[in-house]
Amino acid sequence: MNTTESWDHPRPHILRVTVEEKHIDLMRHTNNVNYLQWLENVAWDHSEKLGLSPVQYEACGHGLVVRQHELNYLAPTLLGDELLLGTWITLVDKLSLYRAFQYVRASDGKTVFRARTHYVCVDIAQGRVKRMPLEFSTVYSAAAVAAA
Repeated sequence: MNTTESWDHPRPHILRVTVEEKHIDLMRHTNNVNYLQWLENVAWDHSEKLGLSPVQYEACGHGLVVRQHELNYLAPTLLGDELLLGTWITLVDKLSLYRAFQYVRASDGKTVFRARTHYVCVDIAQGRVKRMPLEFSTVYSAAAVAAA
């Protein structure tokens, strides 16, 4: 990757994707719905690397759901572009987790997208906001501190 632009965070978790035909829309660039799907993909990939997969969520009966997204599309991406999807946890409290995202085009190092997401912890069975279980808060807080 050309480093003409750098990451907003010193050690993001990175997932690589390549823009495929199925991602392209009428405007001949990546449709914005794909950026949102990739948010979920890279967030789950990061959580799983930290040891919290959907299996652990089910086992403790808690999960994180999106409360708010802030999405900033900075440059179009095209068929064949390789993207580095970066994410990191910025803050964890008793009910919430905050995550930042940055997508960088590998060929020129250009940041093409930035986002921030606020998640809240819920009881899966009841769908109600609940305090984060100790396992979640311990793992995610350590990742936020380690990332700083």
